[in-house]
Amino acid sequence: AMNIGEKMNRKVKVLLAKLGLDVHNRGLVTVAMELRNEGMEVIYLGNCMPDEIIATAVQEQIDVIGVSSLGGAHLSLGSLLMQKAQQKGFKDELVFLIGGVFSPEDADELEKIGFDGVYPPGSTRETIINGLKAALAEKQAGDSS
Repeated sequence: AMNIGEKMNRKVKVLLAKLGLDVHNRGLVTVAMELRNEGMEVIYLGNCMPDEIIATAVQEQIDVIGVSSLGGAHLSLGSLLMQKAQQKGFKDELVFLIGGVFSPEDADELEKIGFDGVYPPGSTRETIINGLKAALAEKQAGDSS
């Protein structure tokens, strides 16, 4: 439970990446700015596959992984990301958020595979930041059990 204190004493570190090859990054860049304004440290990776995202998260001691997908591969790549996180043993320690264009059915499916926050188009800054903070608090509370 020691790492709760450690986490509280430093900035929350967020890793943002585009999942796969899609090119629309305006939304993610905006989110990066908003999170920095909230005092978080943001590492922006650009286009990445799940392997790279997880490797960077390990290296950088990330707290939150946020991915964006508008290319239609969110379920396959999202599932892969969660599998990799599970293999590394930190699926339950980190907060996983995904934003992008997907149907309500897909949003449900993304929650089922383990994303802590699923943000369709039009999600507000408040929704994203509050969701992130709530998920982080929940994960950290889980650490102490």
